[in-house]
Amino acid sequence: MPHAIARGIRYIGTSTIALVAIFATAVGVAPAANADCGVACKQEAAVGLLPSLLSTGLDVAVTAYGLAPRAIAVAIVPIDQFPAFDAIITRESSWNIFAVNPTSGAYGLPQALPAHKMATHGPDWMFNPVTQIRWAYDYMNARYGSPNAAWAFWQANHWY
Repeated sequence: MPHAIARGIRYIGTSTIALVAIFATAVGVAPAANADCGVACKQEAAVGLLPSLLSTGLDVAVTAYGLAPRAIAVAIVPIDQFPAFDAIITRESSWNIFAVNPTSGAYGLPQALPAHKMATHGPDWMFNPVTQIRWAYDYMNARYGSPNAAWAFWQANHWY
């Protein structure tokens, strides 16, 4: 597992990781092999479970366990594209899933305009950071080729 992903999850704290591990156990995700490496193994095991949880359609449940949107994005966006993705979302919405531009009406993490465009990725687009992140990542790839290219455009224009 890439260490950058582990660093991204550690950023949000160990209590969230513990909740992910508890949730994963409850839904029947196989635990990591027992190893005598303490907290580091538990963190890596929990981080390893996140992509599995997201791919099973448990988006709302993962969100309910308090994972910060940035930590969820680390599991969705390829690590070489994440710094650019992070920079755009930070500037657009400060990682607030309910952010609304009072002038344009742009909404959510990616400041989608019109906001309902995100419905292509799920009916829960108004409140689910997983849906918003998936939409934003797909939008950046479709329009610019990658989050890195979207970030280059954003730096030149202050919008994307």
